[in-house]
Amino acid sequence: MRNIDDPFDGTLGGTPNDTAPADYKLVAVRVSCKRCSKFQPIEVTTTVAPKHLESTSENGSLFIHVFDANGGALQGVPVHVVNNKVLPPIDLTDTTNADGVLQLVDVPTSTQGYEITVTDTGYSQDQTYTPGDPQNPNPLKPHATVVSRQVTNTSFSIDKVSTVLVKTRDKFCAPQGNRHFSMQGAKLIGTNPDVLKFSTTSVTDGAGEKLFTNIEWDSYSFALLEAGDDVLGTIPLSPMEVAPSSSNEFAFVLQPANPKSLLVTVRDAVTGNPVAGAQVRLEKTGFSAAKVTGMNSFGQSDWSGGNYSAQSGTDTDGTPGTLAMAANGGVYSTTTTAWLVSKTFDLGTSSTTFSVISWNPASQLPGTTLKIQLASNNDNATWNFIGPDGTPSSYYTVSGSAIGNFHDGHRYFRYKVYLATQDSAQTPSLDDITFTFGSDCLPPAQALFSGLGAGTYSLYVSATGYFDYSASTTVSTDWQQEEVEIVPSI
Repeated sequence: MRNIDDPFDGTLGGTPNDTAPADYKLVAVRVSCKRCSKFQPIEVTTTVAPKHLESTSENGSLFIHVFDANGGALQGVPVHVVNNKVLPPIDLTDTTNADGVLQLVDVPTSTQGYEITVTDTGYSQDQTYTPGDPQNPNPLKPHATVVSRQVTNTSFSIDKVSTVLVKTRDKFCAPQGNRHFSMQGAKLIGTNPDVLKFSTTSVTDGAGEKLFTNIEWDSYSFALLEAGDDVLGTIPLSPMEVAPSSSNEFAFVLQPANPKSLLVTVRDAVTGNPVAGAQVRLEKTGFSAAKVTGMNSFGQSDWSGGNYSAQSGTDTDGTPGTLAMAANGGVYSTTTTAWLVSKTFDLGTSSTTFSVISWNPASQLPGTTLKIQLASNNDNATWNFIGPDGTPSSYYTVSGSAIGNFHDGHRYFRYKVYLATQDSAQTPSLDDITFTFGSDCLPPAQALFSGLGAGTYSLYVSATGYFDYSASTTVSTDWQQEEVEIVPSI
């Protein structure tokens, strides 16, 4: 039951202004019987007018406006209003009109007594809060106050809810399960202290996933809560914008912790967009390292114990961490070529680009040679080894060479090492081999420096189409991050 302000004699605050807006009451009576077999609930709605002429009331009015995320009025939204500070107590649920407004006219005056909750099926919720609550002592939207002969206008925003799927995985898209993290929105429901509308900690399952439903549109920040992992980056960057009625994914890209670590994120200073392909250099006395945002590396430094696919004439166990020719009675063959085919590297996706091949030692002993070919595919079965010109007759012979683009778009990868000597007393050797690559498993605008010593470093960033950036940064914790904004040069 509620009062109706009929426009026949004007409306409250309109022209003409109706100073006695409670023209009649809308009454709905619903009858149901839970114990009655096959009983159909009955609802009757009618209007009730006063016996005598209406007169000016000392009550007030409460107008509740409901908008969507874009500020558009929402019609037909259920609004629940409770006030236990007045007699008789008020507990009603009604819906907004075509203008997105629920008008409660001629209601009792009350100071912060009207508790309002607005929501609908499949929508987020907005509401008022109790001032002085220990969890939210200073709410931004306290319970509404109604003053005699005045209109209280209060606004609420709701919209369709969304989903957020959080993943924890490595740079090859392999799941890293059972990782703890935090997720929080930007919207506040209180200040002094700030109280967030959404803030939670959770953990991914064994498959490295955690699904959140009924998520309100907002800007969400994420943080990993694991000491055993370094965050190599995130996809997309945090914070992540969530729109109404959308499906979203957020991925932590992880690697084993190697303190101290510095994650550098590079954004466009004008748009805030991530910048891929930026050169990031970190330096201090006795140290220099360079990375490229959106790129990472994989490789191998130990072939012992059969850690390869096939071989002929090589020694993988004689000197730990070194691949060499096998000697026969202390003598190396000068008439045969030893070779080894690596294990298969699964990059987790076919959206790949390969950049540079490098190895150590970069130079071999006089009279010895080390050559390398590469093979890649998407069926994990067809292995055609080729060199930098795309044919099986060419080889990579210089460390730091660019990898031919014949391998781009392939998920599975192997290399083949050829070792030969003209000196029976000498062998070529391989201590480690590294390949730099990019893929959609990698964060596009971030670079991680690991195993750093504490101290102050010089940070340099450059990218095509941007002015160079330089600054100093202090590394002091096991993992920290630095946001860099670079300015477009055109």
